[in-house]
Amino acid sequence: MPLSGEAIRLMNYLDDVAVTLRRVLAAAPGLSAEERARVAEHLQQSRPNVEDVVKALAAK
Repeated sequence: MPLSGEAIRLMNYLDDVAVTLRRVLAAAPGLSAEERARVAEHLQQSRPNVEDVVKALAAK
């Protein structure tokens, strides 16, 4: 079954998120330990997070 335009658009959004995360990984070594910890905490507390999205997509 072919994907709808909306599904393709969502997959493109996920690709954009992956690009952003690669940029975070590339920049992380240039941060101090305190800065890395604060960025990590910010990422953990952001909502929705990947687990929220996976749950929503898996729900029937």
